[in-house]
Formats: sequence, C-alpha cells, structure tokens
Amino acid sequence: MRKHARIPPAAAALLLPSWAAAHSFGTVYTLPIPFWIYAYGASAALIVSFALVGYFVNAGSAKKNFATRDIGGNRVVASLVSPGFIGALRLLSVAGLLLTIATGLFGARNSFTNFSMTFFWIAFALGFTYLTAVIGDLYALINPWAVLCDWCERIAAGTFRARLRYPHFLGYWPAFVLYFIYIWIELFGHSEPRSLGHILLAYSALTFAGAWLFGRETWFRYGELFAVFLRVIAMMAPFEYAESPAAGRPRFMLRQPFIGLLRRPAEDMSLLVFVLFMLSSTAFDGAHDTLPWVNIFWKHLWPLIEGVVMRLSAHPYAAAVEIFYGWQWGMLALSPFIYLGVYLFFIVLTKKVTRSDASLRELALRFAFMLVPIAFVYNITHYYTLLLTQGPSLARLVSDPFGRGWNLFGTRDLPVDGLIPSAGSVWHTQVWLILVGHIISVYVAHLEALRLFPTSRKAALSQIPMLFLMVLFTTVGLWILSLPIASGQVIVPPPQ
Repeated sequence: MRKHARIPPAAAALLLPSWAAAHSFGTVYTLPIPFWIYAYGASAALIVSFALVGYFVNAGSAKKNFATRDIGGNRVVASLVSPGFIGALRLLSVAGLLLTIATGLFGARNSFTNFSMTFFWIAFALGFTYLTAVIGDLYALINPWAVLCDWCERIAAGTFRARLRYPHFLGYWPAFVLYFIYIWIELFGHSEPRSLGHILLAYSALTFAGAWLFGRETWFRYGELFAVFLRVIAMMAPFEYAESPAAGRPRFMLRQPFIGLLRRPAEDMSLLVFVLFMLSSTAFDGAHDTLPWVNIFWKHLWPLIEGVVMRLSAHPYAAAVEIFYGWQWGMLALSPFIYLGVYLFFIVLTKKVTRSDASLRELALRFAFMLVPIAFVYNITHYYTLLLTQGPSLARLVSDPFGRGWNLFGTRDLPVDGLIPSAGSVWHTQVWLILVGHIISVYVAHLEALRLFPTSRKAALSQIPMLFLMVLFTTVGLWILSLPIASGQVIVPPPQ
C-alpha cells in the first residue's frame, strides 16, 4: 500500500512534458539572462511609465481623450455597416455555428481533420477575440444565437419577451458560471469533435431558454458568456458601434484606443469577478501543469491526507488522482476570488492614501476595467502560438469540413503549414506584450483617477498602490511564463 501511495506524484508529473513541449516546442530553452533581471527591468519600465504619465497627463489633457468621431459617412465604411453587409455577416455567423455543430456530431473523429475543433477553439475563441480588440464589438451585431432569436421573433412575435423579471442579485453571475465551465472544458474536458458538438447544442438550448425566460436583451446582456466576454474586450478597440435607428444603420464611431474602458465603471461586483477571472484563469492555465504547482499538492497537501486515503480507499491510486484533479478544479474556481482579495487590498490602500469619501465598492468598480488590458495580453502570450501553428489549417478544413475527402473550394490540398517560432522568440514576445499591457493599464488607471479625485495630487497618490499592484502582476506573469519555457522537458523522479 505504501509503495502504491508513492506512485501518484510521479504519475501527476508525467502530465507535464506534453504541455511543456507545447510551449517550448520540444526544445530546452535557457533564458539568456537570469529571470530576476527581466523582473527588475519590467518593474523599472512600469515605474518610469508611471512617472511619465503622472507628469504629462493632467485633467485638461485627459478630456481630449474622450472625443469620438462618426465615420459612418465614409463611403467604404458605410458599405461595411450597411444593412445588406451586416445581414450577410449574420447569415454567415449562423451558418458557422450550425456547421460547427454538424461537423462535430457527424464529421471525422480526428480533431485535426475535423472543421469544428479548429474553427471553434482557434478561429473563434482566439482569432475572433483578438479581432474584436481591433474592430470593436461586431459580435453584438452578428451573435448567431441572437440572430436566431431575431428570426424566431419575425416568425412568432413575442417568442423571446421577458416572462420573469431578471433578479438584480444575479448580475453577471450566470455569465461567470458559464465562463468557469468553458475554461474547465478547455483545461480538463479533453474536448473532441463529438463532445464539442454536444456542448454547443446544450449551450444553445440554455441560451434560448434564458432568452425565453428573461427576455432577449436581458439574457444577452448578463447571461450569454461570449456576448459579455467580447463586449469587455471590445472596450479596448478604437471603433465603437452605436445604435442609430433613425439612420437605418449602426453608427460607426472612431475613438482613442482603450478609452472605451473609461466610458462607464463596472456596474456590479459580479462583472469585476468576471474580469478578474479573465486574468486568473489564464494565469492558472500557465501554472497548473508546471512542476512547482503540481508539487504544492503532492509534496505538501497529499502527505496530510495520505494515511486517511490509504485506510478508506480500496483503490488509493485512483482516489489520489481524483483528489488531485478535484484540488485543481477547486483552485481554478477560487482563483478569481484570490485575485479579488489582492485587488481589494490595493484598493483599500488607495482609499487610505487619498482619504477618499468614496466607498470601497465604488472605488473597486471604478478601476475594474483597468485590468482588461492585462487580461488580454495574458491571453495573447499564452495562446497566440496556436494561431500560428494551427490557424492556417482552417484553409484546408473549410473545403473538407466533415473529413470525407471533399474539396468544396479547391483548398484541401493547399500547402498551408503552421509557423513554429523559436522558443526564444516566443519568450521575448511574451515579455514585451505583458509589459505593454501593464503600461496601458497604468495609463488607463491614471485617467480614471483624474476623473475621480478632485486634484492631480490625489490622483497621483491614488496610483501608487495601483503601481505596486501592476508590478506584482507583471512579476507573477513573467514568472509563470518562464516556468515551462525554462524547464523544457520535465524530468520525472522515479517512484520511491
């Protein structure tokens, strides 16, 4: 029994090589300089940026940042937001959803030859997210589930009228719960085409049920995961879509990038937790398969419960693995609340140094969206290589979506190969992305402070705790990224 009890740590560590290889592409990469130099350099860059922003940006100059311009009158832009073009995109959006479900259920079982896996996880979950940060919330206009609701309304008016008043206390918690399930599926669900098809069917049924019960507008504002997620991402975009029924088309507004994060504060604590989960889930993904993280359980927690499991379980190995994964899932669920505690600690410091009369809740919500650029660059740094390595295969898959040997568009045999960058290039790109994301957050937070506090001095004081928060997030982010790349292939210790 004691011999079998020693197997789980080694077995858990065996999970590491494939993930490490995916991030370092099968090669051992040693950082060109010690990690602490990267950390100090990034922190110094943040401090210098803080000083420059505090010196050059004042309340007067900040007001100019909020100016917008309607560019919908431009001939090219007008054609892009015309009812006909938007209608075509809505049709393609619904077709993409239906094709993803159909190919998942009835296509090839091989994930690499099935259209659904690449289209959903790579093109939509990654590519469209990054595109949204550039072009704005196009998803709000072409959301396939919302489009299907609209079509049903045309056939039977009142189908998606509100039957129950949406409870105020629910806030964005439905979207958060769905977000957690989505990340769980991504990290632990071992998704394959069939399961993805079933998941999308279930999600569609849930979305239509929510819209039927609480009304289309309400559910797509608070409950539909991708609508909430992409709406937050779109706040960073230099373009904004605004409803204009009189003009017969959406207004297309040009604005300063990232200024949308300051249009309005987060309206509820549940939305703050949602934003924090955007950050914490990506950090968790980067850490949860690394040797230091796995050792937290097997070296420190497992010895505390090992004896009990040995006595009570007929299959201690299986029980140990189940407990290990239960711990992983629990830590994923706790991660946004751990980040929330850290965030609120620095908000308390901000309140104290400024002696502000604003409540802790108000301050926390006012600065919530400054975290979005950080969460966004974390997402890019962890996943952008998937776009380079797997994204190009979509050109072939679209001609043979079911894996039946078709060549619908003549692209099945295109010599499209993914780009595999070197580990060094990946690491340095990640460092710069994380640093730029934090600098942008420093700038956004300073603009918000200038609007919130009565004097420039108090605004600057308020940002000192925020600066330390940014330094903390930067250092932790770089450290997490350095773990798999610096480790390469993990050497598994033999069972004792």
